Amino acid sequence: MPGDVTVRRATDDDRPAVERLWLLFRHDLSEFGGQLPRPDGTFRDERLHAAFTDPDDWSPYLFTAGRHPVGFAFVRALTGPARVLNSFFVVRGVRRTGVGLYAVRDVVARHPGPWEVAFQDGNLGAVRFWRRVASEIAGDAWTEERRGVPGRPDLAPDVWISF
Repeated sequence: MPGDVTVRRATDDDRPAVERLWLLFRHDLSEFGGQLPRPDGTFRDERLHAAFTDPDDWSPYLFTAGRHPVGFAFVRALTGPARVLNSFFVVRGVRRTGVGLYAVRDVVARHPGPWEVAFQDGNLGAVRFWRRVASEIAGDAWTEERRGVPGRPDLAPDVWISF
């Protein structure tokens, strides 16, 4: 499948597709933090809006397989000491096919330098995936730490991987 996958910077024309993928992403994450949709059926979307409106600090990416959108990534802190893979999503229909690893390698290669990514301990798929990504990209030169979620003492700390 990765041979059919394209990773490209998302444009305003891509925004409707990314917004729909965002709903799937937030739905998946709601399992780990208990977030519920707003009354209109959407989830909080500040990061989505920032990714498309703050080009100095954010860069959105869309992953496609042929004409089908299959995922996205939002990179922030483009000018900071470390890039942050703020949001990363691959639709379930292509998970465990190599699409995620292919896409993250492509995105990381576009922004050289140190990187950080956060995920939740309870998301076992993410735990395995991000440790594998860190090892494949950085070998043994990566670290993992737990950091509290700002303003959310009720949530378990996030796991942060740096490479």
